[in-house]
Amino acid sequence: MRVGRVALVGAGPGDPGLLTVRGLELIRAADVIVYDRLVNPELLDEARPDALRISAAKRPGAHRLSQPQINELLVIHARQGREVVRLKGGDPFVFGRGGEEAEALVAAGVPFEVVPGVSSAIAAPAYAGIPVTDRRYASSFAVVTATEEPERSDARVRWERLATSVDTLVVLMGVARLSSIVATLERAGRPAATPVAIVVRATTAAQRTVVGTLGTIVEAAEAAAVESPAVIVVGEVVRLSEKLSWFAGDGLADFADADLEARST
Repeated sequence: MRVGRVALVGAGPGDPGLLTVRGLELIRAADVIVYDRLVNPELLDEARPDALRISAAKRPGAHRLSQPQINELLVIHARQGREVVRLKGGDPFVFGRGGEEAEALVAAGVPFEVVPGVSSAIAAPAYAGIPVTDRRYASSFAVVTATEEPERSDARVRWERLATSVDTLVVLMGVARLSSIVATLERAGRPAATPVAIVVRATTAAQRTVVGTLGTIVEAAEAAAVESPAVIVVGEVVRLSEKLSWFAGDGLADFADADLEARST
């Protein structure tokens, strides 16, 4: 029996219109689609009626399938001659464990391809009117994940170095640890007056943005009942959010710091 093929496809940040043309082609041709929790359900409607749809949904503290189980699932279906799409939120290689899945496919001798997707690390700020770089404010940016407690001495993300070494800091999966992130950045030398934005459910009709400073954002987030999925943006570029906010679905919250609002105009 011929071995099938696996495509690791980035589904983008939420708006189905941000899926790539190649990604859509593969979804429509797939025999099997293994999809993540944050994938827009509308994309699954593009699949053939007879395509097998398998949820690999993961939530903090509650995984439906472990990563080894997902890897095995991809290999099993491909070895049965099926065309498999592994549909992942954002981009497969940006904190999406796509590298682990690709390694498993290589080890099993299964052909694969990678279709990049629009990462929420870039899309969320853009949809909130925040360019991650701007020659007036920022010439560098970094993207990190906050799946570890920032105050741990053995944390792989070197927050104390990032605090002052890049102009714009984009934090994924950080809402649950917002207070620790803020405290760590301030302790490492980032001024309390540094602008911060939290973009919730970016690129969807439910998008809203909460803005403030390192000194006020924790209180503002609590007042707004911010929940994941959300992207945190730290840096001077956040000042542009009110002026450049363009997305109709964005409920841009008032600045939590009146002085920040005055200085951004």
